[in-house]
Amino acid sequence: MKRATAPGAVRIVGGSLRGSKLAVPALAGLRPTPQRLRETLFNWLMPVIEGARVLDLFAGSGALGIEAMSRGAAHALLIERDRAQAAKISADLQRLHVANADVLNADALESLAGPAAQPFDIVFLDPPFEADLWTRAATLLDANGWLGVNTYVYIEAPAEMLPELPSHWRLHRETRAGAVRGALFCPG
Repeated sequence: MKRATAPGAVRIVGGSLRGSKLAVPALAGLRPTPQRLRETLFNWLMPVIEGARVLDLFAGSGALGIEAMSRGAAHALLIERDRAQAAKISADLQRLHVANADVLNADALESLAGPAAQPFDIVFLDPPFEADLWTRAATLLDANGWLGVNTYVYIEAPAEMLPELPSHWRLHRETRAGAVRGALFCPG
């Protein structure tokens, strides 16, 4: 089991909540997206973020979902398995006066196993690296109506690997920040 990292904070880097801090507790497997990578990702998403429906799987600190809300997304669903961390994300949303986001305290894969109420425009898929959940999550996203025709799926993984994904998913953009690779896919 991976040792928990020291607690800290991440800042929202753009939009209406720019500069807001989100606490990052010491939880095993919790590894917030590096700021440089978040900046790059949201530059890529700039043309499609306004009014988007966003799904933040394995939400962790909530930084990706909250950053999306800060930049104009219409709604976000953040799924986090750890009960205390899900409550912390909810508290951050309330503190930041973000009303159009929901936090679901649940296992992401169990949630994806059921049908989506409606598809999402942007999906953040950033599970704990040691859990190796990318392929299973991508398969469930693809099979159960979670993805729209023009959905973008952001996948964060160790720099030396790219998970096995459905064959029709096209790589749109990718970058690296240290030991982390961020890749944006178009599954449609």
